[in-house]
Amino acid sequence: MSHQLSTTAADATRRGRRKEARPGELLDAALELFVERGYAATHVEDVAARAGVSKGTLFLYFPSKQELFKAVVRQNIAGRMPEWDLEIDSYEGSTDDLLRYCFQSWWERVGSTKAVGLGKLMLAEAKNFPEIATFYRQEVVEPGHRLIRRVLERGMERGELRRIDPDHAVYLVLAPLMFLMFAQPVPSLCIPEGTRFSAEEYIRLQADNVLQGLSVRSA
Repeated sequence: MSHQLSTTAADATRRGRRKEARPGELLDAALELFVERGYAATHVEDVAARAGVSKGTLFLYFPSKQELFKAVVRQNIAGRMPEWDLEIDSYEGSTDDLLRYCFQSWWERVGSTKAVGLGKLMLAEAKNFPEIATFYRQEVVEPGHRLIRRVLERGMERGELRRIDPDHAVYLVLAPLMFLMFAQPVPSLCIPEGTRFSAEEYIRLQADNVLQGLSVRSA
């Protein structure tokens, strides 16, 4: 009898853990499907099936596909913005080093992961889904621009970067990252087959290139 009670308690514990794990599993499954199929072609039934739960369970956590998509974006990109803001606040090195760190950090946390496909999805489907396009702009694009602008203005205030229009200079930093976004996950679309290409080396060269143009010493 005691063994049966112990088994029942263990099963209940496993079910409790499973329930706690479900939101994360659903978001992982949704990310995969949104990136693979796009927003329009992704159905909540398929997300639930890939996560191994029922559609009803999915709706316990996310009341609609739109809310599910927003949660995916927040978990994988938008939610990192406060973290990056704090890193800029506490960074004690030169702006050169900070900008290089920003390039590398974006690659490690977004560019080399499945989350990079969310940007391409938005470019392809924003016109058909203006509500999620507005959400993406407000929670990813605009905060991302502010982060880059902060780095550039920091360099100008410290006399490390020459005085330039930060509204346009932001795109000098973004352009190399956009290329890497389009090059994932099928590099052959942007890079000829057989070409030796390292994303890390590309980032290093692009950081050098941007800093050569922006640094006071090159003025």
